[in-house]
Amino acid sequence: MAIKITEECINCGACEPECPNNAIYEGGREWRFSDGTSLKGKITPKSGITYDADEPQEPLSYDVYYIVTDKCTECVGFHDEPQCAAVCPVDCCVPDENHVETKEELLAKKEFLHL
Repeated sequence: MAIKITEECINCGACEPECPNNAIYEGGREWRFSDGTSLKGKITPKSGITYDADEPQEPLSYDVYYIVTDKCTECVGFHDEPQCAAVCPVDCCVPDENHVETKEELLAKKEFLHL
């Protein structure tokens, strides 16, 4: 499953540089699929929505850091555990029960992001 950042986030930013997929963004900041990935042009992630990988997307939160679910692989294929959760001083990087994925699905997502 993807990781999410809860409202308990203190906006320290420790998580953002740890993400191998650039899936973590500061609250209020636009995001792109191309940020930190090899994606270009028109893409369709697991969510089924087609995007232009370079087009800025609306922030998912304006108050705290957030994680883009379609870019989060829980660090599978990179590390043994989600690095955002490992460095978070207030334990607000937690599994997102609304986006449960198997290890195989997370590895496939990693391959999609990093062709």
